[in-house]
Amino acid sequence: MRNCCLVTAVFLPIFELMSHDFPSFNEFNEDFEDLRDLLQQFENLKEGRSHSFLDEDSFEQIIDYYDEHDELNNAIQAAEMAIEQFPFSSQLLLKKSSLLIESKKYKEALDILEKAALLDSNDINLYILKTDVYLALNQHEKAARLIENHIDQFSGEDRTELLLELADVYDDWEEFEKVFDCLKMVLEHDPNNVEALHKICFWTEFTGRNEESIRLHNNIINEFPYNHLAWFNLGTAYQGLKLYEKAIDAYQYSVVIDEKFDYAYRNMGDAFIRLRKYNEAIEVLQKHLEIAKPEDVIYEAIGHCYERMHRYTQARYYYRKAVHLSPTDDKLYYKIAVAYMLEENWENAVKSLQSAIKINKQSAEYNMSMGGCLLELQRNKEALGFFMNAVRLRPSSINARLELIRGLYASQFYEEAIEQIEFAESKIGHKPVFIYYRAAILIATGKSKEGLIQLETALQMAPKLLKKMVELDPSVLQHPSVVDLIGQYRKKK
Repeated sequence: MRNCCLVTAVFLPIFELMSHDFPSFNEFNEDFEDLRDLLQQFENLKEGRSHSFLDEDSFEQIIDYYDEHDELNNAIQAAEMAIEQFPFSSQLLLKKSSLLIESKKYKEALDILEKAALLDSNDINLYILKTDVYLALNQHEKAARLIENHIDQFSGEDRTELLLELADVYDDWEEFEKVFDCLKMVLEHDPNNVEALHKICFWTEFTGRNEESIRLHNNIINEFPYNHLAWFNLGTAYQGLKLYEKAIDAYQYSVVIDEKFDYAYRNMGDAFIRLRKYNEAIEVLQKHLEIAKPEDVIYEAIGHCYERMHRYTQARYYYRKAVHLSPTDDKLYYKIAVAYMLEENWENAVKSLQSAIKINKQSAEYNMSMGGCLLELQRNKEALGFFMNAVRLRPSSINARLELIRGLYASQFYEEAIEQIEFAESKIGHKPVFIYYRAAILIATGKSKEGLIQLETALQMAPKLLKKMVELDPSVLQHPSVVDLIGQYRKKK
């Protein structure tokens, strides 16, 4: 789960603004005047003109001003002049090293940091800045060892910050198991740390360490039962183990604590879908839509639920809402087409498939579906074109080959159908389904004896695939010899 930030623009009436303890205009004006005065004094110092004494705090304000306004050269110059006056200030040395890192002067930055360490080795920023240098130089092992060797000298928030920094080092180093370990240590030390709770959710899924996550978050919940993120992470860990009922229970606790926790509704909806509880899934996904910005994936999921419930009109309604948000997503047009195909509404299915194929011409699946719809509309010549496209796009696909043979059979191009079977077998191998299709073609062309031999061979190889031949041509069961052969085979079995 990625960290999310909800930004809300609120326009308060004047009397409400006045009721808050905001700095007055005069205070803002005084601060601005003070800063302007400091900058002028610094300019005088640079030019060798008379100036008031600048103390350490004043220099820090000047350095920060130039840094914030992307005037790195001025910021570095201010830092250097400050250090000349205050050579034993570790804070000024750290500020200069930070500016050098921004300027990609890593060796100089390290030299400054070594001097700062002699003055104050207990400043957490010393180790964070050194880590930044090592990462910039692609020296991940040095960065990790630095933090590991000094972390025990820190406690409280500083220790938490260093552990999170170490997690980032391991992430950059692609030592993903150790990222999880660091975040676990953070939460054992600081169970309510929001950043760690957000991050460990993703890394639990990524590393598959769901059992550990369950133990960790149960411990947190036992101590802090109203931690909605801990309940959510517990749910995702259960969901990772496909324990969907337990996942739903955890998500429900999460939304009781924070009824506007949209991620919990989203995941709960997914868990209900996995359990095929589509009404419940729709209910929680609708709740997600009420409290969060509409998303195509949520509309698509609701459409999927209605499709599974055979309520195709509602399914298409939500798929179209998803399309409105994501008009270039070909998969959504295909889902609309499928909802029409399930109702045997071939004309409208073709229209939706045309939209999908216009966006993605390289989908064999779309081409096969279009061919199937056109075949149902008896537009056989057009259908064959799409089936041939599917074979060209996926020459190793059995389904694409079978659809082309089916199209040729329906068009009574029997010789071409046999040729395609032989060609498919040379590319893919001698599959039983091809033998069933060959049997059907031979029987349809009056070569019943040869067809029965092929059928018997196919029955011996894969009796369950008999339905494929029946789907190709149900009338094949009207041949007494075919029925007798199938009956004899079943008796033998």
